Amino acid sequence: MEAITFGTDGWRATLEEFTTPRVRKVGQGVASYLHDEGIARPVAVGYDARESSRGFAEELARVLCANGFDVLLSDRDRPTPCIAHAIVDRDLAGALIVTASHNPPEYNGVKFVPEDGAPALPSVTDAIANRLAEPDPLPESEHGSIREVDFASAHAEAALERVDADLDLEGLTVAYDAMHGSGRGTTDDLLERAGATVVRRRCDRDPTFGGSPPEPAAEHLGELIETVESGEAELGIANDGDADRLAVVTPERGHLDENLFFAALYDYLLESGSGPAVRTVSTTYLIDRVAEADGESVREVPVGFKWVAEAMAETDALVGGEESGGFTVRGHVREKDGVLLALVAAAMHADEPIDDRVDRLLETHGTIVQDKTSVPCPDAEKGRALEALEDEIPDAVAGTAVEDVNTADGFKLLLADGSWLLVRPSGTEPVLRVYAEADDESRLAELLAAGKELVDPLV
Repeated sequence: MEAITFGTDGWRATLEEFTTPRVRKVGQGVASYLHDEGIARPVAVGYDARESSRGFAEELARVLCANGFDVLLSDRDRPTPCIAHAIVDRDLAGALIVTASHNPPEYNGVKFVPEDGAPALPSVTDAIANRLAEPDPLPESEHGSIREVDFASAHAEAALERVDADLDLEGLTVAYDAMHGSGRGTTDDLLERAGATVVRRRCDRDPTFGGSPPEPAAEHLGELIETVESGEAELGIANDGDADRLAVVTPERGHLDENLFFAALYDYLLESGSGPAVRTVSTTYLIDRVAEADGESVREVPVGFKWVAEAMAETDALVGGEESGGFTVRGHVREKDGVLLALVAAAMHADEPIDDRVDRLLETHGTIVQDKTSVPCPDAEKGRALEALEDEIPDAVAGTAVEDVNTADGFKLLLADGSWLLVRPSGTEPVLRVYAEADDESRLAELLAAGKELVDPLV
């Protein structure tokens, strides 16, 4: 039981720890939680493209079935947002999804998404953790059923309706990189259905992800970047392993910083709508400048899309997102959705080249650059290191006074020149993250170096 811990987005571990007996205990924990909450509706079970994921999903389905639940099992590995959408679309009790997202192939994971289709809050994951147990089947006559279902088709219809029922991307060529993950045959097909010509990259299933983690960072997207920069495609889009996040590649910038994409996305949505934005504590203040210029506001929340989703419900936000490439928009399920956002990004680009929109935003609001680095830190030591950091908060960072400290998630040092430095524990990896934002690259490098210098002695 001690090995099963729910972090920022479910439980993830290497396959040495992520074992069938433990997965079955998670299934029983969810079944017991739903029974205790009086929720008896069917449960979806989805999974990603990893070698072990289908088998773990079948184990979860059997445990739920033995507890009396009808189970809708995905017909193949599908994007996490397709499963989340199905919960709301089909009025399900929730879903269990087997995925380790962007982690390397030696990892797997599982998360529970409740009946509202938004990421589970700690009150739910704690309740499940308290109910982890060996499977406790009902008499066979009380078992539910297991049925395979296509979760992609209804999601595609919803995505097309949310973006624009009359959307026509004819004439736009988009290069799409599935990174061998679950977006293949889903994101690319959606773009084609909207009229785009799609140049496919790594759209075959490979459980090893071609030898690199399915993380859509610039260093993993060389072929996609080359495809766009060569002129073979006008826009590039990549999804992570379970396609709940995306990266965008443009002709002028190559891999587009997710913070800049978020700002461009909000600006685009404000042309036809209104409402606040929700961003995480690690996400750019450029969002705030775009909001202020349009008479809107921004809600800042801790890292983790569950907090974004909660704040979107509270504020009726137009958009919510995080600097790691996870976004959703009002009128859709409150779960990050790299499939829907691929379609939105293509529609944005068809309306106005994304590079032009970003150029205009930076000219209007000023240049902002952001980056992050990591300091190795075992999970068991993260709390101690942060407690030690609390006693070491400096009066100045890289020669600039600390004006305020935000402790919503780790320690965010707000500096007198408008820049900031953030140190927080990763919820998915054994590291402390160090983020910084400034108005130029040299200042950013100074801040990141100062952040590592501050953190290294504490680990």
